[in-house]
Amino acid sequence: MDWTKRMNQAIDYLEANLDREIDMKQAAKLAYCSANGFSNMFLMITGIQPGEYVRRRRLSLAALELQNSDVKIIDIALKYGYSSPTAFNRTFQGQHKVPPTYARSRKIPLTTYPRISVLIQLKGDTEMKIRIEQKPVFTVAGIKRTFRSDAVVNLIPNFWDETLKETYKTLLSLMDTEPQGFIGLCADFNGKHEFDYYIAAATTKAVPQGLESYKVKAATWAVLEQEGDLMELSGRFWKEWLPSSGYRRADEDIPDIEVYPERDMPKPNFKYELWFPVVKM
Repeated sequence: MDWTKRMNQAIDYLEANLDREIDMKQAAKLAYCSANGFSNMFLMITGIQPGEYVRRRRLSLAALELQNSDVKIIDIALKYGYSSPTAFNRTFQGQHKVPPTYARSRKIPLTTYPRISVLIQLKGDTEMKIRIEQKPVFTVAGIKRTFRSDAVVNLIPNFWDETLKETYKTLLSLMDTEPQGFIGLCADFNGKHEFDYYIAAATTKAVPQGLESYKVKAATWAVLEQEGDLMELSGRFWKEWLPSSGYRRADEDIPDIEVYPERDMPKPNFKYELWFPVVKM
């Protein structure tokens, strides 16, 4: 089945259930990927998380119903998943900049978001350095911090700056196995828009006191190499390479990995690799 068709099936499911409970695992199943893989693909394609898309669409439909019917505001709020008028008022104002009562009485233009459809255009006009690797189980050791997935733009770069100042030499001393270099690893997504991020090194040595370890499962990896913008390369993986590769993203309990091979990191325009666990379709 075509990759874009699978993604649009998942979006069809979201749209059909905007007025009832949505199971993101079911949406991911329709897209033939894990829940985390679906979330990542959706984010890279649309620029927002699927949960945020659902919220915007529900508030868009609520606004249309509010201005074109006599249904009570509390009933509209309940229909679109808000258990209290206070929660509905707060989120409605966040999107539309006015409270529901004002929007109904004044019939003013409101901020609505249309349904999206996925259409991938594979340009292939810029080369991608990519290889497929088989790798057994390996362990990383380093510093761990928990982040919200909707608030990481500046937090993770700051985390790198803090960690390398304090543990640069320690991490460097641990590097004795592949993948070689400083590793950024996202893991343990808990379904509440939170995840653990490790700055670490792959090692076979004993884990020093004060550091935490994480065991990465055996997997097949698509390894992309580049300089420059990390988010751009990640986006190209999801939008360009994966749809035409014959692979899908592996199960969500295997993390994506950033590898920075330069041992004198940080420095301008440093090289890096992105490791994505994949499975043959």
